[in-house]
Amino acid sequence: MARFSKLEVIAKMKETGMIPVFFNKDIEACKNVLKACYDGGVRVFEFTNRGDFAHEIFAELVKWAEKETPEMILGIGSIVEAATASLYIQLGANFVVAPLLHEETAKVCNRRGILWSPGCGSVTEVGKALELGSEVVKVFPGSQVGGPAFVKAVKAPMPWAQMMPTGGVTPTRENLEGWFKAGVTCVGMGSQLITGDIVKEAKYAELTEQVKEAMSVISDLRS
Repeated sequence: MARFSKLEVIAKMKETGMIPVFFNKDIEACKNVLKACYDGGVRVFEFTNRGDFAHEIFAELVKWAEKETPEMILGIGSIVEAATASLYIQLGANFVVAPLLHEETAKVCNRRGILWSPGCGSVTEVGKALELGSEVVKVFPGSQVGGPAFVKAVKAPMPWAQMMPTGGVTPTRENLEGWFKAGVTCVGMGSQLITGDIVKEAKYAELTEQVKEAMSVISDLRS
C-alpha cells in the first residue's frame, strides 16, 4: 500500500522538479543509487519495471527505503497494462508511470488513489490523459516528440496541463532551461543522470553532487 497520497506526490514533484529514473537487477546497486539521490535532495524516484523479477527487487527496495530514506516517494515506471500496475501498487508503489496511454491502467490507479502519468506524444493524447484523471502527464519520448517546443505548444491551448518530459532530458543548465521555460512541472532523468560508469565504478558520492547541482539549477531557473 502506498505511504504517500496522490496530493503529496504531486506536491513533491512540483517542489523538487526532478525525478531520477533507474533500474538495476542488483538490489545493492539500487539501494546505493537511491541513497545517493536522496542525499542530493531528491524526494521522488521512479524505479523502472525492466528485467526478470523486477517486482521482487522493487518490493525489497520499498521496505529498505522506508527505514533508510523515509521521505523518499518511490514509484514505478514502464507500466504498460493494468495487471502490472495492480501488482506494483500492492507492493507499495506511490505512483505509476507509463510509456503509453492505457485506459484500464488509469481505472486501476484511480480506484486506489494512485497518481498515474501516461506517456503522451500528441495534443490529443495529452487531452485524453487529462480526461482520464492524469494529474501529471508524461511527455514521452521527450526529445523525439518535439522537445520543449512541444510542451510550449501544448500548454498554449491547455495551460492547466502539468507535464513531465522523460527521454532527452539532461542535467545541464542549457537543457533544463529549455524545458522549464517551456512550462514543465518536473522532469524525469535516467541514464543521462545515472550513467553506467557511476554504477559500475560505485561513484555514488559523484552522483549525489550531480543531483545537488541539477536541483540547484532547477531552483535557480524557477526563481
